[in-house]
Amino acid sequence: MTATTTRQRPAKLPSLATVSKARVRAELLSFRERDAVVFVLLFPVILLVVFGAVFGGNAEVAPGVSFIQYFVAGMIAAGLLSASFQNLAIQIPIERDAGYLKRLSGTPMPKAAYFVGKIVLVGFIALIQTVMLLAIGILLYDVTLPTGFEPWLNFAWIALLGVTSCTLLGIAFSSVPKNGKSAPAIVSPIAIVLQFISGVFFVFSQLPNWMQTIAAIFPLKWMTQGMRSVFLPDAARAAEPAGSWELGRIALVLAVWCVVGLALCLLTFRWRTRSDG
Repeated sequence: MTATTTRQRPAKLPSLATVSKARVRAELLSFRERDAVVFVLLFPVILLVVFGAVFGGNAEVAPGVSFIQYFVAGMIAAGLLSASFQNLAIQIPIERDAGYLKRLSGTPMPKAAYFVGKIVLVGFIALIQTVMLLAIGILLYDVTLPTGFEPWLNFAWIALLGVTSCTLLGIAFSSVPKNGKSAPAIVSPIAIVLQFISGVFFVFSQLPNWMQTIAAIFPLKWMTQGMRSVFLPDAARAAEPAGSWELGRIALVLAVWCVVGLALCLLTFRWRTRSDG
């Protein structure tokens, strides 16, 4: 008799799409349990309520432009920064420090699935946050929304480029904190300073020139300017330092930051803590 040997084929691993779907579900479910992420979601809303109550009313930053209208545009941009850069630059070090990333990297899971889950979570938070900010602005402070297709088209590409660049930078910056405990203390002050010098809390053209120069290096300044082009009347562009909205330059700067952010991610992202090697 001739013995026959049946060689078992290795089990087929799930596709990237299947694993990504599972990662997205895990991220969205864990969102409810993360106090830090909930804080990131609500903090811009709290600021809008507080600043609106203090500086709202009839205060104007320019003829026909109320402070709250200006502030809502800036807070939407700041909210996108908070949902992407601040959220990821804090949360990823916490997960790395807890050994979560090390365990994930040791599984057959396609590593891209982890980032897909994070990207979808960022988009989810950014969407909810933007809706909340607009709703509060409309209901409490009579903020007016733009009419017509073009302003909302500009809103879409500015938000997309802004979130993309800040998401990539957040992933890259997540390798800077030494551990999860130090991440909020390092990341939050950076986000707050950028908000102060980028035209969120103050009229950008009234800031010192050196502040304007520093702010122009980073994405948030261009995101706030882009959001002002959407939510402020066209006549308000005369108050901008360049006398126009500079939409072409906004697109260019944010696109460059997307490329830079991707390069930094590829060069710096770590699955293990420094002590693990």
